[in-house]
Amino acid sequence: MKRGACILIAFMAVVLTGCTVGPKYRRPSVPAASADAYKEIDGWKTAQPSDQLQRGPWWKIFGDSQLNALEDQLTASNQDVKVAQARFQEARALVRFNRASLYPTISTAPGIASIRDSGNQPYLPATHNTGDFVLPFDLSYELDVWGKLRRTVAASREEAQATAAELETVSLSLHAELAFDYFELRSADAQKQLLDDTVKAYQDSLELTINRFDGGAAPKSDVAQARTQLQTTMVQDTDVGVQRAQFEHAIAVLVGKPPAAFKLPPSPLHAQPPDISAGLPSQLLERRPDIAAAERRVAEANEQIGIARAAFFPTVILSATGGFQGDSITNWLTWPSRFWAVGPSALETLFDAGRRRATSQAALANYDATVAGYRENTLTALQQVEDNLAALRILEQEARQQQDATASAQESLQIFTDRYIGGADPYLQVLTAQTIALQNERNDVDILRRRMDASVLLVKALGGGWNASQLPQIASFR
Repeated sequence: MKRGACILIAFMAVVLTGCTVGPKYRRPSVPAASADAYKEIDGWKTAQPSDQLQRGPWWKIFGDSQLNALEDQLTASNQDVKVAQARFQEARALVRFNRASLYPTISTAPGIASIRDSGNQPYLPATHNTGDFVLPFDLSYELDVWGKLRRTVAASREEAQATAAELETVSLSLHAELAFDYFELRSADAQKQLLDDTVKAYQDSLELTINRFDGGAAPKSDVAQARTQLQTTMVQDTDVGVQRAQFEHAIAVLVGKPPAAFKLPPSPLHAQPPDISAGLPSQLLERRPDIAAAERRVAEANEQIGIARAAFFPTVILSATGGFQGDSITNWLTWPSRFWAVGPSALETLFDAGRRRATSQAALANYDATVAGYRENTLTALQQVEDNLAALRILEQEARQQQDATASAQESLQIFTDRYIGGADPYLQVLTAQTIALQNERNDVDILRRRMDASVLLVKALGGGWNASQLPQIASFR
């Protein structure tokens, strides 16, 4: 027994002093994120403190209570979020599964048997009956001499962190999609309101031409032109309903409801885009959950290199068995019936036709691929921020220009209408002015829609107020 204890102590010392083969992890460099400022930030209005992105409910910066309520419903009921949450819980469970390999496995297989020897077996005493009562306990423990098990646990933890970041990525994408669809729907409401008002104005114009025709002051062609203008606008007014219905159905699915059970009352878009702080390019690495997930996958791939290299070294297993064995119930659990055995064993592959080398090369190639993916994700994120900064800056200027153009078009329409009533101009001038005025008014609504959409996309590109410090810490995976 003392000898067995000495063997156990000696090999436990080996475990405590065991090395870890494979490279240490260092986060890959991303030179493109070292710029002092975004290229498109020039001329961008600096956000006030009240406009900073909030952690979690970032959509509140838009100041729309209906949008806030819908976003909360999405958080609670969206099925894609539930899928991502379940994947994260699965990853957490796999951490616990792999951690179990750091501890011994203990099993038992008690048995009771009545044995009768064959009367015809050669070279043995006469036939007799015996009993076999066994209560064994087996212990098997793989000594983590080369760090394979520790790296496996670390890899599963990093996978769980990546899955947690992917959960945040899914949540951010869905919340942004909801906000995007919401502003598209409200823009459709604004277009509908504009076209409704225009149809009423064109009905008045048609009545005017009919009265002038009846009075002999205008030809019948003016009536036909006015009626055509009215009917064309009514078609446009009706067509807006198709787009609005589609966005309403999309929002219903996002908040976890069937489209038939969901309805949003009309409310034309009047909000203005909030001022959003873009921060620094270098901060984007910490603010985007998809970048954090890619970086954790690089760390996981680094662990896989060490696991592959550990396969070149012997696997050392400490085995022990002990228990009681007797030939009857009366002497089964007595001290003389005890038995035990303990000792290490080593398993080394002498020839595998290059399998381990191929596995190691594959791990290295996978690491290179994840590093490239991480850098590509970062470049894409930087592009998305730059795109939407440029869109917001340019669209703000375009909105001011369009407002001036709309005012001029409305003034022109009033002038030509007055001249037509006075008999100075043909009705064609009024039709042309009406068409130009309506197009400019619709452009006003459309530019506001694009500005709101770009604001949502900028928030998404900036990570929605998320930060890498919100990733579950390694110590939390127990």
